[in-house]
Amino acid sequence: MTISILTLFPEIALAPLGESIIKRAREAGLVEIRAHQLRDWATGKHRKTDDYLCGGGQGMLLKPEPLFAAIEELRTPDTRVILMTPQGQQFKQAHARRLSNESHLLLVCGHYEGVDHRVIQELVDEELSIGDYVLTNGALAAAVVSDAIVRLLPGALGDERSPEDESFTDPHLLEAPAYTKPVDFRGLVVPDVLLSGHHAEIEEWKKNQALIRTRQNRPDLLQE
Repeated sequence: MTISILTLFPEIALAPLGESIIKRAREAGLVEIRAHQLRDWATGKHRKTDDYLCGGGQGMLLKPEPLFAAIEELRTPDTRVILMTPQGQQFKQAHARRLSNESHLLLVCGHYEGVDHRVIQELVDEELSIGDYVLTNGALAAAVVSDAIVRLLPGALGDERSPEDESFTDPHLLEAPAYTKPVDFRGLVVPDVLLSGHHAEIEEWKKNQALIRTRQNRPDLLQE
C-alpha cells in the first residue's frame, strides 16, 4: 500500500507516523507513506495557495489551481482520493478496514476555511472527518487516518488476531476492561474470573463488561 498526503505541513503529517508500529510497518515494506508540499504545485512569485472567499466571509480558502495540478499528477487509476474535512463522514473502524484494502490512498488536507468546492466536485472520492471539532489543518487528521489503516495491514501488528479483539471490531461495543500483573496493586485486585482459567466464563465476563462500559462511555453505539 502507498499513502500520499497532500498538505501545506508535511512535517506535521509525518511526525506521528515515524514511531512504533507504523515505523516498523514502513521499514518492513508493508506501506509507503509520502507527504507532499502543496506549494510545490502553486505558481507565481509567492506560490500562493489561498484566496478570499467569493461572496464574502471570514478566512481564506485553498485555491483550485494547485490542488487540481497536484492531485492530477499524484493520482493513478487505482488511487482513492480522500479529503480530510470537518464536513466529511465521521471516520470509523469500518472505514479503516475498507480503506486498508486499497493500493493507493491520496489524503488531501484542508486548511483555513477548507478547499474550493470544485476540487470536491471533480477530484475527491470521499470526504472524511475524525470528529465533530475543527483543527487548524488536516495534517493531523491525515496522520490519524493513516495510523488506523496501516495497523490493519497483514503483518503490521505481528499478531494477526490483534485487530479482531479491540474496541469497534463490533461497531456497537467498546472493548472490555483489561488487567495485567501484579494481581494486587494498592489493594486493587484483578477480577477472580480472569485468573480462573475458565475460558467460557472469561469470555462471558468480557461481553458483560464490554456492554457496561459501552453504556457508560458511548451509549450512542447501542442505539445505532
